[in-house]
This record gives sequence, C-alpha cells and structure tokens, in this order.
Amino acid sequence: MTMATTLAKCLSKRQSQFDTVRHPYSLSSMATAQAANIPGDRLAKSILLEDGGGYVVAVIPSTHHLKLSEIREQTGRKLTLAHEDGVREVFRDCDQGAIPPVGMAYGTQTWLDESLLTHPDVYFEAGDHQELVHMSTGQFLDLMAEARHGHFAHRIM
Repeated sequence: MTMATTLAKCLSKRQSQFDTVRHPYSLSSMATAQAANIPGDRLAKSILLEDGGGYVVAVIPSTHHLKLSEIREQTGRKLTLAHEDGVREVFRDCDQGAIPPVGMAYGTQTWLDESLLTHPDVYFEAGDHQELVHMSTGQFLDLMAEARHGHFAHRIM
C-alpha cells in the first residue's frame, strides 16, 4: 500500500514539506520506530477515541501511554477507546493500526499532546505498516494547525 489518499491530499493542500521513510513491516509503534531506526519519542502514535458525541483522535509519542482520565478532563468528554469498526469507519483508506495523526482531514476532532513537540522533527504513519512521513516540527505544527493541544500522555517506564 502507498500513502493514504486522504493524508496525501491533506499534505498537498497544506503545502507540507516532508519526506517518507520506508521500513520493514511492523505492527506496533515501538516496533515501527525500531524498524525505521528512529527515536520512539519522535514517532507520533494516533489513538481513536469515542463517546456519544463522536470520535476524537489523540496524538502522542510512541514512547508514551495515553491517560484517558486526563484527556477526558481536558476535552470535557467521556471518551473511551474506539472499537475496531470505528477505526475502519473513520480511516477507510488506512491499514488497521497505521492511522495518521491528521484526524481533522478525516472529519474528526484531533488533540495533540505537547510532549511530541519537544524535538526538531516528527515521524508518523502514512496509512500502512511500511511507510512513515517525516517532517520538521514546524511543518508538523502547520499541518496540525486545527488540532487542540494538551497534556494527556506519560512516558512508559
């Protein structure tokens, strides 16, 4: 599979400057960072959440865990992890478990954890399990301009 069509259109619309990194097939974010030989704290992991009001994408570093209680408090919503059917429904052009952080491009509110922004660059899934998008943090912030920011992730020990 190549880059997800929705992501490619979003990158083009925003005139994002990026490159792609191919890596051996991997299923988890930590395995992806290792396979791509990149620091795990620079790899954005996207998690789809849901409640009665719809879906929310939480974007955190792959070296961190999402604290549901904290994102619930910051959003004012009773969010839970979305079911696989929900992930397939929202991210139709992506492989399961390889969703990009641009939930806005998929019509979904997006929250970005500030801890992802402490490095000069960011990597994220391109929609499959073998390619990452790589860009400067400044470009990533431009791309994620519609995302809300917060602190709801904590480093894995």
